Amino acid sequence: MRYLTLAGLTVLIGTIASGAALAAQQAQVYSTSGCGCCLSWVRHLEENGYRAKVENLDMGALMLRKVDAGLGPDLAACHTAEIDGYLVEGHVPAREIDRLLAERPDAVGLVVPGMPSGSPGMGEPTPDMEPYDVLLLKQDGSTEVYASYP
Repeated sequence: MRYLTLAGLTVLIGTIASGAALAAQQAQVYSTSGCGCCLSWVRHLEENGYRAKVENLDMGALMLRKVDAGLGPDLAACHTAEIDGYLVEGHVPAREIDRLLAERPDAVGLVVPGMPSGSPGMGEPTPDMEPYDVLLLKQDGSTEVYASYP
């Protein structure tokens, strides 16, 4: 019988953990066909280590997906994603998704309502960009500010 050395066991555990981390980086994105800002946000995700799979839906099916996830019209944006069990709605920066996945709060996910200019996928940030909040959508449907961008 062979025994794993402590170093070998450490490498094995590290390899398994790395595989789990990579699996968590998969993003299933739902959008309407030809939406340029959605495609720009997907590029933002990919540039930050996520693998994105995009499924184009008609507007009715996309809205139904949002409603089923517990999003009201005040929280909706142009695209919806599912990442490691969390909902990500709108132009959420990858940095906040990374934080969400690291902290693993008991929540539905993150939301950036609308389409604020300067957010990922909505043009380059500028000193006079539109300020916006990334909201944590809680299980009870309430929200709290998770991060603010000037």
